[in-house]
Amino acid sequence: MTRATAADTTRNVIVSASAVLAVLGGYFGSGAAGGTPVDQAAGGALQADATPIAPGGPAFSIWSVIYLGLVAYAVWQFLPTQRSARRHRRIGYLLAASMLLNAAWILSVQAGSLVLSIIVILALLAVLAIAFLIAVDTKPTTMLDAVITDGTTGLYLGWVSVATIANIAAALTAAGFDGGAIPADTWGSALAITAGIVGCGLALRGRGRIAPTLSLCWGLAWVAVARLTGDLLSMPTAVAAIVAVIAVLAVTLAARLTTDARIATT
Repeated sequence: MTRATAADTTRNVIVSASAVLAVLGGYFGSGAAGGTPVDQAAGGALQADATPIAPGGPAFSIWSVIYLGLVAYAVWQFLPTQRSARRHRRIGYLLAASMLLNAAWILSVQAGSLVLSIIVILALLAVLAIAFLIAVDTKPTTMLDAVITDGTTGLYLGWVSVATIANIAAALTAAGFDGGAIPADTWGSALAITAGIVGCGLALRGRGRIAPTLSLCWGLAWVAVARLTGDLLSMPTAVAAIVAVIAVLAVTLAARLTTDARIATT
């Protein structure tokens, strides 16, 4: 293990400060600190019945797990055994950026700017994708490192993948897009399948990592629930979301078994 440098200390502090800001932003965005709850901001464009691809309200409880993981990472990367780890040197600033972008997304929605929220969430998605690839391609220092670093990054990415699609759909709908000649059931189903394709891609590139699959499938499952029981009913979209969940789970399992078999023969 290399000795920690002043640059490592700077990174550790920035990551920790970003985690604090992210949690405060999430608290504000929940409406608990006087802010408008995200699902009520921007004219209600992000409510569960606003678009065919919007997840049901309980889906957003996953943020509690993600925030917990981000705080755990902020503490973990500050420990003497982790401060100078090569993977944290590569991932740390990316996760710090993701936390700041998440806070910026909440502020953009609170301000009612859905166009800005799309720009921010696309940047967030890109940053998390890079962090995930680094996590996949670098070896964890311990099993706990795998759970905290890889697990948090994967959960975060999987959920943001679904949220990005939902965010774009919400912005288009708020701008007056109604699908034109394309029925809502059709474009809602197409977006659900698109999320499933993304999930399958993450499963293959992640060699069967379970974390992104869990959060992405969680989001899609709540899309199905919302379309079956909410105010905006759509059986085709619900079925498409369920099929996407099954496909992502199957591809993840196959990728995991292939990876394990490869490791066993080396």
